[in-house]
Amino acid sequence: MEDVTLGFALIGAMVALILVGLPIGITLIGTGAIGVWLIRDNPDLAFRFAAMATYSGIQDYLFATIPLFVLMGLLVSVSDVGRDTFEVAQALLRRVRGGLGMATVGANAVFAAVTGVSIASAAVFTKVAVPEMVRHGYTMRFAAGTVAGSSILGMLIPPSLLMIVYGVLAEVSIGAMFVAGIIPGLIIALGFALMIWVRAAFFPAQIMTAARAPAAEERAMPAGEMAAKSVPILCLVALILGGLYSGFFTPTEAGAVGAAGALVIALLRRRLDGPKFWRVLRETGLVSAAILFLLIAAGLYSRMLAMAGVPQAIGEMVEHLGLGPYGFLAAFIAIVLLLGMILDSTSILLIMVPIGAPIAQAMGFDLIHFGILVIIAVEMGLLTPPFGISVFTVKTTLNDPRVGIETVFAGALPYFAVMGAALIAIAAIPPLATALVR
Repeated sequence: MEDVTLGFALIGAMVALILVGLPIGITLIGTGAIGVWLIRDNPDLAFRFAAMATYSGIQDYLFATIPLFVLMGLLVSVSDVGRDTFEVAQALLRRVRGGLGMATVGANAVFAAVTGVSIASAAVFTKVAVPEMVRHGYTMRFAAGTVAGSSILGMLIPPSLLMIVYGVLAEVSIGAMFVAGIIPGLIIALGFALMIWVRAAFFPAQIMTAARAPAAEERAMPAGEMAAKSVPILCLVALILGGLYSGFFTPTEAGAVGAAGALVIALLRRRLDGPKFWRVLRETGLVSAAILFLLIAAGLYSRMLAMAGVPQAIGEMVEHLGLGPYGFLAAFIAIVLLLGMILDSTSILLIMVPIGAPIAQAMGFDLIHFGILVIIAVEMGLLTPPFGISVFTVKTTLNDPRVGIETVFAGALPYFAVMGAALIAIAAIPPLATALVR
């Protein structure tokens, strides 16, 4: 069997093993090692490759970014910063049509600039925003769908764990990825807000169960209270992003500074005791170890693909079919969207980026621009059935048997459509992703 054919066969075997329930990390490292063994007909070489991937795959100083940003996100979550951010946004938008929906989007956007994890945003705002929206006359479908839809901003507005994973896999600057995500993240957030306003102004029956203006009777929040609730998260955002984009410190140092800042906030707000701190440290270790193991496995997997010549073969096939760069991009994004129905975000990146990034670069794509498009497509997968992990997070956090999973999926559908429109616009106008990087 030719090496390329063997490489494609191993990709098929890997997808099949994932579908039957084998963990993604075990699958990647297993198919990678077996592939090297079969391609070189040398089991010793396969074991050496696996050892090399384990040692060199995460030895770089850059990988300290992962546990630091995870720690920061967990500390922010336990300090009730998300609740305060929503309450401020709610007070500012209380008399705007669809104001509570827009407040959820705005609060999620700010929260995303600190946590970088969509699932954390979905869990926090399900508890905070959904009860408020339902109390003020919004339908459960709209309320739950808004939280699920806007939670994806957690992986797009920097800092983002997905951007770190993509940067490592595609070997591009993580700091540049962070900067590139700003404009697309704002475009999508504004698109969400505009969509909510249009529905509230022209199709109120779609989102409201009551004819009255939502939140009209809410008290105006005093300026002092608003400042007190806003200052912690704004200081943290300014500290992380300001230092990072000014070049004062590296992404890894930004993670350390952000984690320290989040710890100070949690302590000052008296939200962190000994048992909670231990749980935060334990969860940080578990999440970080899982991500780093996946990156080790992906390193071996990508080396196997390169050894088999799979990226080159796909590139030649695309060129032979005459698809052109944007034809390849459309096909690649379509595959990512399909995988989003059955796999989580990190797994999709681990499988697809080693295949797609070399081809995209050979076809003239800027890998920063390509990465933003891939991350948007991957995030869209968080809203698609049957997997839709953001949707399932909202459903699980609600813990209400009267709310079916189909209700949350239906509520999230308009947000999926807005992301699709933003994806097309950013693909057609690359400076939307690269203008701040250059």
